[in-house]
Amino acid sequence: MILSGIAILAWLAGRSALRGEPDAERPSVIFITIDTLRADHLGCYGYANIQTPNIDALARAGARFTHTYTPVPVTLPAHSAIFTGSFPMATGMHDFSGNKLPARAITLATALRDKGYTTAAFIGSAVLDSRFGLNQGFDTYFDHFEFSRLDEAHLDEMERRGDQVVDEALNWLKLGPRRPFLLWVHLYDPHDPYKPPEPYASRYRSHPYDGEIAFADAQVGRLFAFLKENNLYDRSVIALTGDHGEGLGEHGERTHGFFIYDSTLHVPLLMKLPGAVPQVVDDEVSLVDVMPTVLQALSIPIPVTVQGRSLLALVLGRPAGGSSNLYAESYLPLLHFRWSQLRSLRSRGMKYIDAPRPEIYDTRTDPKELKNLYSTRQSLAHEMHDRLFTQVRRFTPSGGGQAEKELTDPALLERLRSLGYVAVSAGTFAEVGGKPLPDPKDRIQVYELVSQAMADGQHGRYQESLAKLREAEKTEPDSLSIRYLMALDYHRMKDFPRAIEHFRSTLQLDPKFSLAAYYLGVAQLETGDLSGAQTSFLNVLELDPTNFSAAYNLGAICTRQKRVEEAIQWFQRSVNILPDYADAHEALGELYLYLHRTDDAVRELERAVAIAPEMHKAHFHLGRAYQALGRTADAERESKFAQKP
Repeated sequence: MILSGIAILAWLAGRSALRGEPDAERPSVIFITIDTLRADHLGCYGYANIQTPNIDALARAGARFTHTYTPVPVTLPAHSAIFTGSFPMATGMHDFSGNKLPARAITLATALRDKGYTTAAFIGSAVLDSRFGLNQGFDTYFDHFEFSRLDEAHLDEMERRGDQVVDEALNWLKLGPRRPFLLWVHLYDPHDPYKPPEPYASRYRSHPYDGEIAFADAQVGRLFAFLKENNLYDRSVIALTGDHGEGLGEHGERTHGFFIYDSTLHVPLLMKLPGAVPQVVDDEVSLVDVMPTVLQALSIPIPVTVQGRSLLALVLGRPAGGSSNLYAESYLPLLHFRWSQLRSLRSRGMKYIDAPRPEIYDTRTDPKELKNLYSTRQSLAHEMHDRLFTQVRRFTPSGGGQAEKELTDPALLERLRSLGYVAVSAGTFAEVGGKPLPDPKDRIQVYELVSQAMADGQHGRYQESLAKLREAEKTEPDSLSIRYLMALDYHRMKDFPRAIEHFRSTLQLDPKFSLAAYYLGVAQLETGDLSGAQTSFLNVLELDPTNFSAAYNLGAICTRQKRVEEAIQWFQRSVNILPDYADAHEALGELYLYLHRTDDAVRELERAVAIAPEMHKAHFHLGRAYQALGRTADAERESKFAQKP
């Protein structure tokens, strides 16, 4: 007898009445992702130097996959792969910013909501902010990070501690959401920098990364305790995974995102289904396999856009067919440093990495990937190279010529063209002048130096940052990233003349770099060069029509120049781009007051204080507007708000 989905679970649990049950009786789904979580740093994966009792208990209760790999070691594209069941070339999600999940994408949340599920997500970092599109299908998406697109280079610094994330998730659960529901909890704590709270800071003083994992485990325990107390734990589908690992110095990589060795690709995957018997699964699987597995377990049709395979048979202890050709990539070296991208294919323990100097490893005998077998296994390497590009072609949407299609998805190809790259053969890029791109293996020291400089700059150590960037510049004299980071350091030091010089120099390397153009405008404003700033902001909006801050600053310039009607048009454009931009609503309110358009002023100022209740000047001007309309009591109330410390 062949069974599938809920029918299998019902049979295993002796509850055949589940077959054909209404949607309201389907199990709820609890999905936990722990950022930057190496599989080999959990107790249930054999690591003795940590205590992770709650995650270990889940491993004992369900299926523990020993060989799970992310397709990309970067948070946003990795989560996009998890929730769409598709590889980066299908969704266009290759990077930590600068891309957005297409509206056409079908996410796990979309598929479940269409079947009557209540859906909610609670997010631990701005890298997964709703502006990047992963909120698709969620009724509730608790991100609530305050940042502008200008901060996207520093998103990894904007995080919410795991206990706060779980507090929000528990508050939502206590409201009694309509069942069945999908709850996604994202814990960011193990991400660099590692600063676990007590008692984990003291307990793991010599290895704080593990302290962050132990703290995350405690938060998982809080969530599980609530589920058990409310009779939800045993009746729900529960999945826990990492999005990628952490280098921890292996291959010279301190964190993640640069290389595609298993230190950053190998992640834990635990899945518990109601009534299923615990299993240890040794098959090689990808994170794109998780979504179709959950859907099949719930007897929900798997969308045709899904590229992963269901692992349900493996979860239930049965052999599963399907290929183990697992794809992985890193475009970070190419997109940010003009070095070659990396792509890999894994099959039955053998792993091929396509790079200017190719690599092939037997991960069964060499799990640390220390012995490159390429010189002695070239025949296998060529075969795996061909299979890699067969995978790329298979999972890339149509668009462009066949040769281009072999390279990457059309959106990324256009982005690479805009950066000055040309295709020289399938899978290979060069600069416009024909200069080949360096192998990332030859640039890891420069990358780490730049990463440390970025961290120094983010924490106000500007001179230390500049010293490291100057050292890196000796190897990479025309690096866009290095030039831009130096400009940012001068900008933050309020050395605006030098900032202007370096932003202009950055734009000489890439005239389409909209953020450099924006900051050039800001620095010009600081020096009183209104004409230059206006030119820069107009250029920004040509390059990036969604930059609401550039539109706002054009409004501010027009205001200074007493060009009130033009200023209103720019502020209005700003709120058209970002409807919840409180500063622009406040500015509109002030200008409408100046023009004696009091009703319009009230509308804009009320919107401003609704978005930003602590904005004192909005309350002050709203009080003025109420006074002009004879609404004395309202005016007095706003005056009191404006005077609050």
